[in-house]
Amino acid sequence: MPANSLDQLVSLCKRRGFIFPGSEIYGGLANTWDYGPLGVELKNRIKKLWWKTFVHKRTDMVGLDASILMNPRVWEASGHVSSFSDPLIDCKKCKQRFRGDKLLEEKIGVEAAAILKLDQVQKMLIAEKIKCPSCGAIDWTEAKKFNLMFKTHQGVVEEDAALVYLRPETAQGIFVNFRNIADTMRMRLPFGVAQIGKAFRNEITPGNFTFRTREFEQMEIEYFFDAEKTKWEDIFAEWKKASWSFLVDGLGINPDNLRFRDHEKDELSHYSKGTTDIEYKFPWGWGELCAAAAYRTDYDLTQHEKFSGQDLHYTDPDDPTRKIVPHVMEPSFGSDRITLALLLDTYTEEALEKDTRTVMKFNRTVAPVDVAILPLSKKEHLIAKAKEVYQKVIQETDLVVDFDVTGSIGKRYRRQDEIGTPKCITVDFGTLGEDEKQGQKDTVTIRDRDTLQQERLPIAELVKRLKL
Repeated sequence: MPANSLDQLVSLCKRRGFIFPGSEIYGGLANTWDYGPLGVELKNRIKKLWWKTFVHKRTDMVGLDASILMNPRVWEASGHVSSFSDPLIDCKKCKQRFRGDKLLEEKIGVEAAAILKLDQVQKMLIAEKIKCPSCGAIDWTEAKKFNLMFKTHQGVVEEDAALVYLRPETAQGIFVNFRNIADTMRMRLPFGVAQIGKAFRNEITPGNFTFRTREFEQMEIEYFFDAEKTKWEDIFAEWKKASWSFLVDGLGINPDNLRFRDHEKDELSHYSKGTTDIEYKFPWGWGELCAAAAYRTDYDLTQHEKFSGQDLHYTDPDDPTRKIVPHVMEPSFGSDRITLALLLDTYTEEALEKDTRTVMKFNRTVAPVDVAILPLSKKEHLIAKAKEVYQKVIQETDLVVDFDVTGSIGKRYRRQDEIGTPKCITVDFGTLGEDEKQGQKDTVTIRDRDTLQQERLPIAELVKRLKL
């Protein structure tokens, strides 16, 4: 049985060290979250698997790590300065501010809310009798544009000339480095550039745990191709398939909780010919997990060429007289949202004979801890032997290993279940040769998280078994 509410998961994340409220000892800062010891392991493994899947396992991909702060002209060229905004509405009674389209999503649907024009938002809120989440009133101001970019100043003087922005997306760092990458890496079209990095958006109404925050991490790809030689529909289909496979086959997310959603024509950016999201069925409804594929045409490179005055054309190596501006397909993943979806998807409550256990059924590829070493008791000579086993595993493998001596063995099993550890190794008095009933000397017990089956195994064979 999965979690009945988001509160169950939030509680487990705090209790077990996955995610903590930001700045908690000072009363916190709204909608900021810190990834704890287990959370950072989980998130890092998701990113590592993404990088391995889309960069290391492909011959047509390279990576990049661009700066968060960029020349302000970048954001003028991309259109973020003039048009990167959401519909801001105020409750006239309590003066609280909200994002109008998000208040409407639950009532009229994501697709319908996304295509509303600015002057339609207030009318629709009133027509649908949408109450203020804070005071319950139905008394809204007209919607106005609210730019989502965080502003700051470079240097010691706060003046317009020193104005810079925290990047609202990682994609532009790839576009402005297109010429550098194409030249230094000798890339032939089609090829892609991948990047993982922080982005910042001054969201009007962040919420739903880590689903919508003002600071988040993106895993983005810009895939460049020659539109005269390759049909964009074919590349679009390929990236939809690859994105779905990563979520289902790579991370193990239940496909029944996923769906494709094609953007309506009125939803699309003016330069886009098609975008398809993959959405996850969160406790509050369907929400975007990633853009499986977004066709951006040649808009970005053309804009940066225009604003920078630099030549960003690509020279066809088979025909040096032919120069083109490549078109772009963009798959974009949110590492925070994927981490949240994975936590929700793997959260399981199982009824056993005597009680109920909570278990996080992570795929082995992303489980934050691979194996736990558990001495049966706190006897010094037993702990010493368990530490020998622990040292053997960490020195002969690349596995993440926990060593746990706190509480009864039953409680420790339950604790490891709650953090999703696939295997537990118990070192007992049989291991020491002191109790034949527990097992033969120099053997240990391996417990499987999902089946609960236990197997006795010689220590000499342990590393080989764990690598399987």
